[in-house]
Amino acid sequence: MSTALARLQAPVQQLEVGAYTIPTDCPEADGTLSWDSTTIVVVHARAGGSVGLGYTYGDASAATLIHSKLADIVAGHDALDPPAAWSAMVRAVRNVGRPGIASMALAAVDVALWDLKANLLELPLCKLLGMARDAVPVYGSGGFTTYSLEHLGEQLAGWVSAGIPRVKIKVGTVPDDDPARVRAARDAIGPQAELFVDANGGYSVKQALALAERFREEAHVSWLEEPVSSDDLEGLALIRRRAPAGLDIAAGEYGYDAGYFQRMLQAGAVDVLQADVTRCAGITELMRVDGLCRGHQRPLSLHCGPAIHLHPGLALEQLRHLEYFHDHVRIEQMLFDGVAEPREGALYPDLDRPGIGLELKREEAERYAH
Repeated sequence: MSTALARLQAPVQQLEVGAYTIPTDCPEADGTLSWDSTTIVVVHARAGGSVGLGYTYGDASAATLIHSKLADIVAGHDALDPPAAWSAMVRAVRNVGRPGIASMALAAVDVALWDLKANLLELPLCKLLGMARDAVPVYGSGGFTTYSLEHLGEQLAGWVSAGIPRVKIKVGTVPDDDPARVRAARDAIGPQAELFVDANGGYSVKQALALAERFREEAHVSWLEEPVSSDDLEGLALIRRRAPAGLDIAAGEYGYDAGYFQRMLQAGAVDVLQADVTRCAGITELMRVDGLCRGHQRPLSLHCGPAIHLHPGLALEQLRHLEYFHDHVRIEQMLFDGVAEPREGALYPDLDRPGIGLELKREEAERYAH
């Protein structure tokens, strides 16, 4: 057997896991939560002299779960068959509870295994998955409810001046204040850029319906995300039916498995489905979500983590855009080499780098290690 062939047939040897917590650059909040730091759990998978990298944004307990439930399951699997390891991991977390932390832990490992396979084959991951497009459009996202109107305007105007033609702000903390905040956002970005708002489930159905009309009429808002809890499929569907023309209702970022997304689509709850590869159990499941969107004729938007979403996003047929989230952009630029920056409102892959094209800056990361 040749050395090259032996390398390709090598089993997964081990997983290395680290958790890092990075303080925000200022206090942040949305319609239902506030926070002052973000934790990222990073996984490295090794086989045949190559290394794959994956991560999730969530509690550090995801790292513990990877150590206790997933590392031994993955070890020994064929590094060229991530779906086989994925299925074994899903079986292993049955009694732990698949949604939530278990799915996020599984996602970090799954992405690392896909990155490992692409590195073994010396291919960019988007080429391994198959490219449906050559770039991923992005929208600037931040506009936290803790921001002053001045801070809000500066952030949004900065994205637009950098060539990103769509931006999103948080609403829902004080609903009565939201029309003024939305008008200030429109004033900051001018008449041409698209304006999105995200309530993170902070409204009642009646509040959402009333504010949807005002947002559309007063500021030409074209996207209303999670106006009510994403668990309220009936409420989302009602808002979607009654929302003004030109206003898309979006949700799905808290989906942890394909069944969740299927139920949301079957309920007619959204105009645009959202998914997050770091929550929905990784690339293996994300590709299935894309298939569900195609079957239901719905577009798919990717939630946060722009660096980890770039390559799988290029392979999604139903993709509309990707959230260029302030928190995660800052963290990914701090902790990883190879992070792409937007050009003309989109992210483009570096096809000279194999895998997802990222490498952990270990010395920098250790400053924030648990």
